[in-house]
This record gives sequence, C-alpha cells and structure tokens, in this order.
Amino acid sequence: MLEIKNLSIDFGGIRALSGVDLTVRENEILSIIGPNGSGKTTMFNCLTGIYRPGSGEMRFRGESLLGLSPDRIARRGIARTFQNLRLFMNMSVLDNLMLGRHIHFRKNIAAAFLRLRREELRHREKVEEIIDFLDLQAYRKARVADCPYGVQKRIEMGRALALEPRLLLLDEPISGLTAEEKEEAAYRIMEIRGRYKVAIMLVEHDLKIASRLADAMIAFSYGQKIASGLPEDVQRNEEVIRAYVGDE
Repeated sequence: MLEIKNLSIDFGGIRALSGVDLTVRENEILSIIGPNGSGKTTMFNCLTGIYRPGSGEMRFRGESLLGLSPDRIARRGIARTFQNLRLFMNMSVLDNLMLGRHIHFRKNIAAAFLRLRREELRHREKVEEIIDFLDLQAYRKARVADCPYGVQKRIEMGRALALEPRLLLLDEPISGLTAEEKEEAAYRIMEIRGRYKVAIMLVEHDLKIASRLADAMIAFSYGQKIASGLPEDVQRNEEVIRAYVGDE
C-alpha cells in the first residue's frame, strides 16, 4: 500500500530524516518507535504534505505523493491524528466529526439554493456510525473543550475515520491517558483495523502496547532507521537499546 524510499529532509542544516526506507502492506499495523526527536512525527508530516522532503520517494497505492497538497493526499485516502490535539475546541463533538467528511461533500448549487439537506444527512449517517463505534453518544452535542482529555483523543481519531481512509496515521494515540484508557484505546485500534479494513502506522512511546498491536515494527534514531522486523526482534536489537538507554 505504501512504499517510502530514501526519504530525507533537512531543517536549517539539521538532517531530520536520512535515507529512510519502509513499506506498509494492506491491513497491516506498523509501529514506529524511537526517542523524542528521532524523526517519527517528521515522517508523518512528509506523508501528509505538511513538509516537502528534500529527496526520496513516497508512493501510495502505486502513485507518488511528492508535491501533493495535504487536501489532495487526504483525498487519496490518508488520514492522521496529531501528537498535540488539533480539534476545534469551541465546536461540538458532532461538528468536529462532520468536518472530517468535508472531502466527500458533493457541491450541489440547486440543493443549497432549495435548502435541501439530503447531502448533509448522508454524511451525518456516517458520523453517527463513528459516534456509536467510539462510544461518544454522551458527548455528541458537547463542546469539545468541555470533554475529558481521553474523550478528546477519541474525537480526533473519529474525525480521521470520517475521511474513510485506507491508511491511518496515529501519532501517539495513547499518550497522556490513564492505564485503563490506554487499554481501551489499544482495543479500539485493533477494532478499527478489523472494522474499517485500514492499514495503520502507529507512533507510540509505550513499547508494551506498541508491540502488542504491531504486525511489524521500525525503530528510528536521529532521523535514521536503525532496525525493522517483528516487534520482539526490534526491541532486542542492540542499536535500539542504546538509543533508548545509552551505552552503559
């Protein structure tokens, strides 16, 4: 589904990614681990068109993503969540999720003129399914700013699902959650893969949960891929151990 070759990007003389290669297969969960500043989120920003890499190739379902704007990449079927929430805090939960449907709205001047709501109701039905799936019924009309942090995490995941992606990028989806919330989030991620038939790239610092969810794992350090393979093999890799705990 996704193939990245020799991806590199610099910021003011600092190489944030250096010659990264990776692949993601249909319906696969790929966990990406590494210390803070190792390039994990930078790669997501390249994939979604926020950053333009200096060199390399990114191909999604056989087509290049290079040079595409974020909205065109979203239309290709890639959605994401953010490490720091990017929700509209003064809007309702329902309205935030409806915004995730924006790329699927059909422009119909006649319907707008006649104030027909068929198009809106069609998308509302999709959003209501996501609300039920993520157990957000009690918050659907609430202002996002008034919702608990764990619920806000679910809202952002729901907004990404509303785009109907083929590839879902989750940037630290369980960070800041309680132990119980982490377990619930991990269960939901597995359910998302099964129900929506999406491939998932997961950036996560909780190695226990990242390993449990992943079919494959990649480790980054200082912008370079230092290990890849099965989660248990990656975590035993000496370079990965050094990256996390040092030479001692």
